[in-house]
Amino acid sequence: MNRVLIVDDEEHILKLYQRELTDEGYEVLTAPNSSEAIKIAQEKPVDVVVLDIRLKEENGLDTLSELRKLKKGMPIILNSAYNTYKSDFKSWLADAYLVKSPNLNELKQKIAELLRV
Repeated sequence: MNRVLIVDDEEHILKLYQRELTDEGYEVLTAPNSSEAIKIAQEKPVDVVVLDIRLKEENGLDTLSELRKLKKGMPIILNSAYNTYKSDFKSWLADAYLVKSPNLNELKQKIAELLRV
């Protein structure tokens, strides 16, 4: 079973994504901040990360860099409510950039594509 790590500071987003992705057959881990995400990625094998950019007082782009250093080749999807970060060169480290939507089909498709399920 593939393991997905969701990093978002909004609890309702974490719960929604966890429910939807569990229904798709993934094991889902959640983290409300960067330090928790990095801790989880260090302790457990993670197959793909879905990472929000705006995390309370943290910048998800910095987390992206840390995760890249930690686990080279691990697919990371930036998932933001803001399209403006696409032009930030730091976002280019991600495997995909999706704008949040109430319809999770695009996210599910991208996860499956990156995992080649």
